[in-house]
Amino acid sequence: MTSAIAVGVDGSAESLAAAGWAAREAALRGMPLRIVHAWLWQPLDVPLVQDRETQARSAHAVLRAAETHVAGTYPALKVTSEVLQDTPVAALLREAEASEMLVLGSRGHGAFAGFLLGSYGQQVIAAAKRPVISVRAGGGPARTEGGEVVVGQQGTPEDSDAVLGFAFGEAAARGAALRAVRAWNLPPVFAYSPGSMLLANEAGGLEPFERKALAEALAPWRTRFPDVPVTEHVEIGGAGEVLLSAASDAQLLVVGRRTRHAPVGTRIGSVAHAALHHARCPVAVVPHD
Repeated sequence: MTSAIAVGVDGSAESLAAAGWAAREAALRGMPLRIVHAWLWQPLDVPLVQDRETQARSAHAVLRAAETHVAGTYPALKVTSEVLQDTPVAALLREAEASEMLVLGSRGHGAFAGFLLGSYGQQVIAAAKRPVISVRAGGGPARTEGGEVVVGQQGTPEDSDAVLGFAFGEAAARGAALRAVRAWNLPPVFAYSPGSMLLANEAGGLEPFERKALAEALAPWRTRFPDVPVTEHVEIGGAGEVLLSAASDAQLLVVGRRTRHAPVGTRIGSVAHAALHHARCPVAVVPHD
């Protein structure tokens, strides 16, 4: 089965923006687009007027609107659509796992209730096994082309392998430059250890150590994607703040999300949380170990 770019729609302006972004992504990658809408008939024990056929027609109308929106710009794109008979989170997670990536709409600034399908968007992003892209409508201009692809790099090369691989692939597909950002802070005095300080001293100090760590993480991907121009950006400061500043004129921001489960459930992480709330451009959240 050929993989596709999947997009979840709900009839909102945000989901139409997501469908448009997903269509462009599919066209860039030479892949089909799959448009889905989750709808599950659940009769309620309350005195409301309920008409299953009317609601079903409304669900299919959501798909037709998205198809029409996409066809106007990408008439040659192969598009399939389906109403998924399941709850939104379960349906979208299955789509994410079966697709190259899943695209969702977002209202941008504000609480997580602003994501497509309310809090469902947060649950999908936090649990998906494949990259999920949040695209928002309104709130000011955001580049869809011409800007850099910005990616946040943290930890070791192994930690950021999946995130950098996705970002390089996106930059290559767009013919865009890549900006790799690594933020760092002076550690508290109790965090110093002979081993960590030895590594920093061998690199010539803390900032050169961070620059060396970023260069080592990028090296294999630069070899694999030699035509992608890369800017290495190392800056002292909070990771979320540094990344958002670097992505102020980006066409895509790529961040990672650890797949390890916290004691109170799956978490998105503070950096991804900041990016999803405040970035003007689409944000790709890439799961990694």
